[in-house]
Amino acid sequence: MIEASLLADLVTELPHAVRYQRLMNAMREYFHCGAVALLRLDGDSLRPLAAEGLVVETLGRRFIIAKHPRLAAILASRRPVCFPCDSSLPDPYDGLLESCVGEPLPVHDCMGVSLYVDGVLWGAVTLDALQEGTFDAQAQQDLARFTLIIEASVRVTRLEQERRNLALMRQDGDRRGVAQEEGEIIGSSDSIRNLLRELDVVADSELPVLLMGETGVGKELFARRLHSRSPRRERPLIHVNCAALPESLVESELFGHSKGAFSGASADRAGRFEAAQGGVIFLDEVGELPLSVQAKLLRTLQNGEIQRLGEDKPRQVDVRVIAATNRQLKDSVRAGDFRADLYHRLSVYPVWIPPLRERGSDVLVLAGHFLELNRSRLGVRSLRLSRAAEQALCAYSWPGNVRELEHVISRAALKAISRGANRNDIVTLDAALLDLDYGDAVSAPRESAPSESLSYPRVRSLRAAVEDCQREVIRESVNRHDGSWAAAARELEVDSSNLHKMAKKLGLK
Repeated sequence: MIEASLLADLVTELPHAVRYQRLMNAMREYFHCGAVALLRLDGDSLRPLAAEGLVVETLGRRFIIAKHPRLAAILASRRPVCFPCDSSLPDPYDGLLESCVGEPLPVHDCMGVSLYVDGVLWGAVTLDALQEGTFDAQAQQDLARFTLIIEASVRVTRLEQERRNLALMRQDGDRRGVAQEEGEIIGSSDSIRNLLRELDVVADSELPVLLMGETGVGKELFARRLHSRSPRRERPLIHVNCAALPESLVESELFGHSKGAFSGASADRAGRFEAAQGGVIFLDEVGELPLSVQAKLLRTLQNGEIQRLGEDKPRQVDVRVIAATNRQLKDSVRAGDFRADLYHRLSVYPVWIPPLRERGSDVLVLAGHFLELNRSRLGVRSLRLSRAAEQALCAYSWPGNVRELEHVISRAALKAISRGANRNDIVTLDAALLDLDYGDAVSAPRESAPSESLSYPRVRSLRAAVEDCQREVIRESVNRHDGSWAAAARELEVDSSNLHKMAKKLGLK
């Protein structure tokens, strides 16, 4: 029955994330195991695309193959690989299973298999079961059969992506830039998915794009994605931080100068626009440009001309402009600090990048990515967040966005090590290590004491009150059973999968 359902998915057009997640759910149910993960080979590491039974932050991690011998062994074999319960090889998911968060995996079964698409190594699927003996010889045979379905799902997904991208491709273009995955723009929230689809469409045009958003949202990453999906992807992308250029040198840096144009100009020098010939120039923090340079930039956008300092003859350039700002340029126009005509030229296609606080569970996915980076950098066996820390990250407003999150995780990891945490253990970062400043109006999340768990100072609605009650009851039950969701489900007399779904809905996971 399960296999029939999966085969039906192959003939139904689905978002690849949905298809892969259904596949993981079905495999976890079929093999009666604690966790299943689908990982895509990405250079020297494996990147999780879908997982069931693992904490959300796992999806943001990148598992460097050389540092995870179990994953290396799986990739080295064309047949299912099963690790005995007494295997001394470290498990990459230590501390990441939902049923035993923050703790080393107890004696358990583990198996996985490499995945090949069109004869090329594509990735792997891994399974973990806490009950010894789950993955017997029959289970390994069944996994080999499931491998065919997984590889077929990958092929179907690839064909669907290629069909959707045909409209964006040049007839004689190179398909690599269009068909690649989302790269290091990490996140699966609706706002990010919608934004990436929009960018993929506008990338194929020649329109100037204005990326707008708060400090730290990653505007440079989105500019690089625009370039990589555009017909100019084989040409240079020149990044100019307008805020870092001294006012006296801005014009020379952008448009170049001739020998003797000013004191110290000992030779002719091309500017950034000439360096970007045929490609893209990314004007970061464009709102910081002085008015005198804005007029010359407008001429370039209108006529495709630049003029070096000290020269009378203009030069033609073929450059697409992508600009970015964290300012409200309309306010700058009203204040007389930015030219209205230049604003309208730059914002032919304005794009708003959502702040981190509007991206839901992407906060935890990104946190997982930074946790794995710091785990590798610091030489720690495993680095993860406590439940209170996860709640703190989700409750915080993130005025510095993704950049601030990266710094918070890095700082907390360093604090934990400096305070005596053993690098050979699973290092759990609690909320206090994050050192988040909530201000006077908001208090940092904390674990509620049992005596106050059902106390509500103000009831907003019946539905809200019920959800608050469910949230506290579930949290207390999980805490009583030392983080075991399976034991909590038995105590609460609900199905384990339904409890996981309810916890996600209530924001507990």
